[in-house]
Amino acid sequence: MWQSYKKSYKAYLQLEKSLSDNSVEAYMRDLEKLTQHLQTINSLKSPSAINLKDLEQFVQYVARLGINATSQARIISGIKSFFKYCLIENIVTKDPSVLLESPKLKRALPDVLSFEEIESIISKIDLSTADGTRNKAILETMYSCGLRVSETVNLKISCLYLDIGFIRVIGKGDKERLVPIGKDAIRHIKIYKENVRVHAEIKRGFEDILFLNKFGQGLSRVMIFYIIKDLAKKAGITKSISPHTFRHSFATHLVEGGADLRAVQEMLGHESITTTEIYTHLDRDYLRETLNRFHPAFK
Repeated sequence: MWQSYKKSYKAYLQLEKSLSDNSVEAYMRDLEKLTQHLQTINSLKSPSAINLKDLEQFVQYVARLGINATSQARIISGIKSFFKYCLIENIVTKDPSVLLESPKLKRALPDVLSFEEIESIISKIDLSTADGTRNKAILETMYSCGLRVSETVNLKISCLYLDIGFIRVIGKGDKERLVPIGKDAIRHIKIYKENVRVHAEIKRGFEDILFLNKFGQGLSRVMIFYIIKDLAKKAGITKSISPHTFRHSFATHLVEGGADLRAVQEMLGHESITTTEIYTHLDRDYLRETLNRFHPAFK
Protein backbone atom coordinates (compact mmCIF):
# COMPACT_ATOMS: atom_id res chain seq x y z
CA MET A 1 0.00 0.00 0.00
CA TRP A 2 2.61 2.54 1.13
CA GLN A 3 4.95 1.60 -1.72
CA SER A 4 2.44 2.85 -4.28
CA TYR A 5 1.96 6.11 -2.29
CA LYS A 6 5.73 6.61 -2.13
CA LYS A 7 6.18 5.90 -5.82
CA SER A 8 3.49 8.37 -6.92
CA TYR A 9 4.71 10.99 -4.41
CA LYS A 10 8.25 10.69 -5.79
CA ALA A 11 6.93 11.20 -9.32
CA TYR A 12 5.02 14.28 -8.11
CA LEU A 13 8.20 15.77 -6.60
CA GLN A 14 10.17 15.11 -9.77
CA LEU A 15 7.62 16.08 -12.40
CA GLU A 16 5.26 18.57 -10.76
CA LYS A 17 7.65 20.28 -8.33
CA SER A 18 10.75 19.88 -10.56
CA LEU A 19 12.98 19.24 -7.53
CA SER A 20 16.60 18.15 -7.84
CA ASP A 21 17.51 14.49 -7.24
CA ASN A 22 19.05 15.38 -3.86
CA SER A 23 15.90 17.20 -2.71
CA VAL A 24 13.65 14.35 -3.85
CA GLU A 25 15.77 11.81 -1.95
CA ALA A 26 15.62 14.00 1.19
CA TYR A 27 11.81 14.14 1.03
CA MET A 28 11.62 10.39 0.49
CA ARG A 29 13.87 9.75 3.51
CA ASP A 30 11.53 11.87 5.65
CA LEU A 31 8.56 9.78 4.56
CA GLU A 32 10.54 6.58 5.13
CA LYS A 33 11.20 7.67 8.73
CA LEU A 34 7.46 8.10 9.30
CA THR A 35 6.55 4.68 7.91
CA GLN A 36 9.39 3.04 9.88
CA HIS A 37 8.04 4.62 13.06
CA LEU A 38 4.51 3.43 12.32
CA GLN A 39 5.82 -0.10 11.69
CA THR A 40 7.79 -0.01 14.96
CA ILE A 41 4.63 0.69 16.95
CA ASN A 42 2.63 -1.82 14.86
CA SER A 43 0.36 0.88 13.48
CA LEU A 44 1.13 1.19 9.75
CA LYS A 45 -2.06 3.08 8.95
CA SER A 46 -3.01 4.40 5.54
CA PRO A 47 -2.46 8.17 5.06
CA SER A 48 -6.21 8.78 5.38
CA ALA A 49 -6.25 7.10 8.82
CA ILE A 50 -3.32 9.08 10.25
CA ASN A 51 -4.26 11.90 12.61
CA LEU A 52 -2.46 14.78 14.33
CA LYS A 53 -1.76 12.71 17.45
CA ASP A 54 0.03 10.07 15.34
CA LEU A 55 2.22 12.77 13.80
CA GLU A 56 2.97 14.37 17.18
CA GLN A 57 4.10 10.98 18.46
CA PHE A 58 6.32 10.67 15.40
CA VAL A 59 7.88 14.09 16.15
CA GLN A 60 8.58 12.96 19.73
CA TYR A 61 10.18 9.79 18.34
CA VAL A 62 12.42 11.86 16.04
CA ALA A 63 13.45 14.08 18.98
CA ARG A 64 14.36 10.99 21.05
CA LEU A 65 16.73 9.90 18.27
CA GLY A 66 18.87 12.91 19.18
CA ILE A 67 18.30 14.69 15.86
CA ASN A 68 18.97 18.44 16.18
CA ALA A 69 16.20 21.04 15.93
CA THR A 70 17.13 22.15 12.40
CA SER A 71 16.97 18.58 11.07
CA GLN A 72 13.72 17.94 12.98
CA ALA A 73 12.17 21.00 11.34
CA ARG A 74 13.26 19.77 7.91
CA ILE A 75 11.76 16.30 8.52
CA ILE A 76 8.47 17.86 9.65
CA SER A 77 8.49 20.04 6.54
CA GLY A 78 8.90 16.87 4.47
CA ILE A 79 5.92 15.21 6.18
CA LYS A 80 3.79 18.33 5.64
CA SER A 81 4.75 18.25 1.95
CA PHE A 82 3.59 14.63 1.67
CA PHE A 83 0.18 15.35 3.20
CA LYS A 84 -0.28 18.40 0.96
CA TYR A 85 0.28 16.03 -1.95
CA CYS A 86 -2.24 13.57 -0.47
CA LEU A 87 -4.81 16.37 -0.22
CA ILE A 88 -4.23 17.38 -3.86
CA GLU A 89 -4.63 13.76 -5.00
CA ASN A 90 -7.71 13.17 -2.77
CA ILE A 91 -5.88 10.44 -0.87
CA VAL A 92 -6.95 12.27 2.31
CA THR A 93 -9.96 14.53 2.86
CA LYS A 94 -8.18 16.71 5.44
CA ASP A 95 -4.53 17.40 6.17
CA PRO A 96 -3.54 16.02 9.63
CA SER A 97 -0.22 17.92 9.54
CA VAL A 98 -1.72 21.45 9.42
CA LEU A 99 -1.39 22.00 13.18
CA LEU A 100 1.87 20.04 13.50
CA GLU A 101 4.43 22.36 15.11
CA SER A 102 8.13 22.51 14.28
CA PRO A 103 10.76 23.20 16.94
CA LYS A 104 11.55 26.90 17.30
CA LEU A 105 14.76 27.72 15.48
CA LYS A 106 17.12 30.56 16.18
CA ARG A 107 18.06 31.85 12.77
CA ALA A 108 21.84 32.25 12.70
CA LEU A 109 23.10 35.14 10.66
CA PRO A 110 26.01 34.11 8.42
CA ASP A 111 29.41 35.76 8.47
CA VAL A 112 29.61 38.53 5.89
CA LEU A 113 32.70 39.93 4.23
CA SER A 114 33.11 43.64 3.68
CA PHE A 115 33.88 44.83 0.16
CA GLU A 116 37.46 45.51 1.31
CA GLU A 117 37.81 41.94 2.63
CA ILE A 118 36.54 40.51 -0.66
CA GLU A 119 39.02 42.70 -2.53
CA SER A 120 41.76 41.50 -0.17
CA ILE A 121 40.92 37.83 -0.82
CA ILE A 122 40.84 38.30 -4.59
CA SER A 123 44.13 40.24 -4.49
CA LYS A 124 45.90 37.13 -3.12
CA ILE A 125 45.27 35.20 -6.35
CA ASP A 126 48.49 34.48 -8.30
CA LEU A 127 47.61 35.77 -11.77
CA SER A 128 50.86 34.45 -13.25
CA THR A 129 49.33 30.95 -13.34
CA ALA A 130 46.53 29.48 -15.45
CA ASP A 131 44.67 28.38 -12.31
CA GLY A 132 44.99 31.89 -10.90
CA THR A 133 43.46 33.44 -14.02
CA ARG A 134 40.56 30.98 -13.78
CA ASN A 135 40.12 31.54 -10.02
CA LYS A 136 40.00 35.32 -10.49
CA ALA A 137 37.17 34.87 -13.03
CA ILE A 138 35.35 32.48 -10.66
CA LEU A 139 35.44 34.75 -7.59
CA GLU A 140 34.61 37.90 -9.55
CA THR A 141 31.60 36.07 -11.03
CA MET A 142 30.42 34.66 -7.69
CA TYR A 143 30.51 38.06 -6.01
CA SER A 144 29.16 39.99 -9.00
CA CYS A 145 26.15 37.67 -9.45
CA GLY A 146 25.55 36.18 -5.98
CA LEU A 147 25.78 32.64 -7.30
CA ARG A 148 25.50 29.45 -5.29
CA VAL A 149 28.62 27.29 -5.58
CA SER A 150 26.66 24.65 -7.55
CA GLU A 151 25.50 27.35 -9.98
CA THR A 152 29.10 28.48 -10.42
CA VAL A 153 30.58 25.08 -11.23
CA ASN A 154 27.71 24.31 -13.62
CA LEU A 155 27.76 27.70 -15.40
CA LYS A 156 27.65 27.17 -19.17
CA ILE A 157 29.24 29.20 -21.94
CA SER A 158 25.90 29.06 -23.78
CA CYS A 159 24.33 30.85 -20.79
CA LEU A 160 26.65 33.87 -21.05
CA TYR A 161 25.21 37.00 -22.64
CA LEU A 162 28.20 39.18 -21.89
CA ASP A 163 27.48 41.63 -24.70
CA ILE A 164 24.33 42.74 -22.86
CA GLY A 165 25.71 42.16 -19.34
CA PHE A 166 23.62 39.14 -18.25
CA ILE A 167 24.07 35.45 -17.50
CA ARG A 168 21.42 32.74 -17.39
CA VAL A 169 21.66 30.75 -14.16
CA ILE A 170 20.19 27.29 -13.60
CA GLY A 171 19.36 27.16 -9.89
CA LYS A 172 17.59 24.80 -7.48
CA GLY A 173 14.97 22.58 -9.06
CA ASP A 174 16.38 23.47 -12.51
CA LYS A 175 14.70 26.89 -12.24
CA GLU A 176 16.30 29.45 -14.54
CA ARG A 177 16.87 33.14 -13.91
CA LEU A 178 18.65 35.99 -15.68
CA VAL A 179 21.20 37.80 -13.51
CA PRO A 180 23.15 40.97 -14.34
CA ILE A 181 26.93 40.57 -14.35
CA GLY A 182 29.43 43.34 -13.61
CA LYS A 183 32.14 44.69 -15.91
CA ASP A 184 35.05 43.29 -13.85
CA ALA A 185 33.57 39.79 -13.91
CA ILE A 186 32.94 40.05 -17.67
CA ARG A 187 36.52 41.18 -18.27
CA HIS A 188 38.05 38.33 -16.27
CA ILE A 189 35.78 35.70 -17.86
CA LYS A 190 36.97 36.88 -21.26
CA ILE A 191 40.63 36.82 -20.16
CA TYR A 192 40.19 33.27 -18.83
CA LYS A 193 38.38 32.06 -21.96
CA GLU A 194 40.79 33.65 -24.42
CA ASN A 195 44.07 32.91 -22.63
CA VAL A 196 43.56 29.76 -20.55
CA ARG A 197 40.47 27.78 -21.45
CA VAL A 198 41.21 27.92 -25.18
CA HIS A 199 44.32 25.77 -24.56
CA ALA A 200 42.56 23.11 -22.47
CA GLU A 201 42.02 19.54 -23.69
CA ILE A 202 38.32 19.35 -22.87
CA LYS A 203 36.77 16.00 -21.96
CA ARG A 204 33.64 14.92 -23.77
CA GLY A 205 30.53 16.27 -22.07
CA PHE A 206 32.26 19.35 -20.64
CA GLU A 207 32.52 21.41 -23.84
CA ASP A 208 29.91 23.91 -22.64
CA ILE A 209 31.07 24.16 -18.99
CA LEU A 210 32.82 27.47 -18.42
CA PHE A 211 35.19 26.74 -15.53
CA LEU A 212 37.37 23.65 -16.00
CA ASN A 213 40.04 21.85 -13.97
CA LYS A 214 43.43 20.79 -15.35
CA PHE A 215 41.88 17.56 -16.65
CA GLY A 216 39.42 19.43 -18.87
CA GLN A 217 36.46 18.60 -16.63
CA GLY A 218 34.13 20.67 -14.45
CA LEU A 219 35.32 21.76 -11.02
CA SER A 220 33.87 20.19 -7.88
CA ARG A 221 32.12 22.28 -5.23
CA VAL A 222 34.79 21.15 -2.74
CA MET A 223 37.51 22.58 -4.99
CA ILE A 224 35.87 26.03 -4.86
CA PHE A 225 35.75 25.72 -1.07
CA TYR A 226 39.49 24.97 -0.90
CA ILE A 227 40.34 27.84 -3.26
CA ILE A 228 38.45 30.37 -1.12
CA LYS A 229 39.73 28.98 2.21
CA ASP A 230 43.33 29.17 1.00
CA LEU A 231 42.98 32.74 -0.26
CA ALA A 232 41.22 33.89 2.94
CA LYS A 233 44.07 32.43 5.01
CA LYS A 234 46.60 34.30 2.86
CA ALA A 235 44.59 37.49 3.32
CA GLY A 236 44.64 37.00 7.10
CA ILE A 237 40.84 36.79 7.39
CA THR A 238 39.73 34.66 10.34
CA LYS A 239 35.94 34.74 9.78
CA SER A 240 34.12 31.49 9.04
CA ILE A 241 34.24 31.53 5.24
CA SER A 242 32.82 29.26 2.57
CA PRO A 243 31.80 29.79 -1.08
CA HIS A 244 28.35 30.75 0.25
CA THR A 245 29.95 33.70 2.07
CA PHE A 246 30.38 35.45 -1.27
CA ARG A 247 26.65 35.02 -1.98
CA HIS A 248 25.72 36.32 1.49
CA SER A 249 28.04 39.27 1.04
CA PHE A 250 26.60 40.06 -2.40
CA ALA A 251 23.06 40.19 -0.97
CA THR A 252 24.03 42.09 2.18
CA HIS A 253 25.90 44.77 0.25
CA LEU A 254 22.88 45.24 -2.03
CA VAL A 255 20.45 45.60 0.88
CA GLU A 256 22.80 47.92 2.76
CA GLY A 257 23.02 50.04 -0.38
CA GLY A 258 19.22 50.38 -0.47
CA ALA A 259 18.34 47.75 -3.11
CA ASP A 260 14.70 46.63 -3.35
CA LEU A 261 14.22 43.31 -1.54
CA ARG A 262 12.17 41.87 -4.41
CA ALA A 263 15.01 42.61 -6.83
CA VAL A 264 17.48 40.89 -4.50
CA GLN A 265 15.10 37.91 -4.23
CA GLU A 266 14.98 37.65 -8.02
CA MET A 267 18.77 37.81 -8.39
CA LEU A 268 19.36 35.21 -5.66
CA GLY A 269 16.69 32.89 -7.06
CA HIS A 270 14.86 32.59 -3.73
CA GLU A 271 11.41 31.04 -4.11
CA SER A 272 10.12 32.87 -1.05
CA ILE A 273 10.71 36.50 -0.02
CA THR A 274 10.99 35.31 3.61
CA THR A 275 14.30 33.61 2.73
CA THR A 276 15.63 36.91 1.40
CA GLU A 277 14.39 38.81 4.46
CA ILE A 278 17.31 37.49 6.52
CA TYR A 279 19.32 40.25 4.87
CA THR A 280 17.04 42.93 6.33
CA HIS A 281 18.16 41.72 9.78
CA LEU A 282 21.77 42.11 8.72
CA ASP A 283 20.88 45.57 7.45
CA ARG A 284 19.37 46.54 10.80
CA ASP A 285 22.61 45.54 12.54
CA TYR A 286 24.49 47.70 10.05
CA LEU A 287 22.16 50.64 10.73
CA ARG A 288 22.55 50.23 14.49
CA GLU A 289 26.33 50.12 14.17
CA THR A 290 26.22 53.26 12.02
CA LEU A 291 24.18 55.08 14.67
CA ASN A 292 26.56 53.96 17.39
CA ARG A 293 29.52 55.27 15.47
CA PHE A 294 28.16 58.55 14.13
CA HIS A 295 25.11 59.74 16.09
CA PRO A 296 25.99 62.02 19.04
CA ALA A 297 23.14 60.66 21.19
CA PHE A 298 24.51 57.11 20.88
CA LYS A 299 28.08 57.94 21.84
